[in-house]
Order: sequence, then structure tokens, then C-alpha cells
Amino acid sequence: MNTASPTSDGLPSTGFLRLKSIIAPNGPIPVSKSTWWAGVKDGRFPKPVKLGERITVWRVEDIRVLIQIGARE
Repeated sequence: MNTASPTSDGLPSTGFLRLKSIIAPNGPIPVSKSTWWAGVKDGRFPKPVKLGERITVWRVEDIRVLIQIGARE
């Protein structure tokens, strides 16, 4: 969704990501869609940003922090 150049982790440097770019098989976080939404609900994963009635995205910065925290645990 963003035209910024990808960084070494494959994510754009700034902007927003749709869910298909975050979770498996295309994204860096190996969870299913139902696991992701359960994690959002209970606070394990970042809250989404609604850009429209049918457009839900996450800030790249929030996903990068999630990956860093997960790598340390």
C-alpha cells in the first residue's frame, strides 16, 4: 500500500500494511487470520487503523515493533 522502499526486513520504511502482507504465507508473522484477530482483541497484536468502511490497515512501525519483541521472546 506504500511506495516507500522496502527495508532489510522486507517491510516498507513507513506507511500501512494490509493483513495479507502481515500474516502467513506472504507476511513475516506466521499465524492464521483467526489467531491474528484473537491477538488483536486481547492486546497481543497492534490495533488496526480503519481507512474506510472496508479498509483495515496496520502501521508498519507497529508491525516492526511486534517482530522485534517476538524475536526477543
